[in-house]
Amino acid sequence: MLSWHLDLLLLPLVGFDADGHRLGMGGGFYDRTLAALRPPRCGQRPRLVGIAHDCQRLIQIVPRPWDIPLDAVVTECRVYVRQKQRIGAGTDLP
Repeated sequence: MLSWHLDLLLLPLVGFDADGHRLGMGGGFYDRTLAALRPPRCGQRPRLVGIAHDCQRLIQIVPRPWDIPLDAVVTECRVYVRQKQRIGAGTDLP
């Protein structure tokens, strides 16, 4: 199945910031896989959701030109959703 046929992709990460940027393990696997999601190559792209711990939130990650920001990050405490250009304060989990 091609990545642009999916509705949702869960991505592991080492760190994330309020702009939805993701710090991975440095191999570039996700960047290469998701490169086909950049317009105009496809229509609707899947939602990109990072899986992390709250302690992995960083002040700022400087993105590279090929980086694709996450739509949301789920941690053990909150769900951070990127709204416009920033990930919001989040929703506390019970």
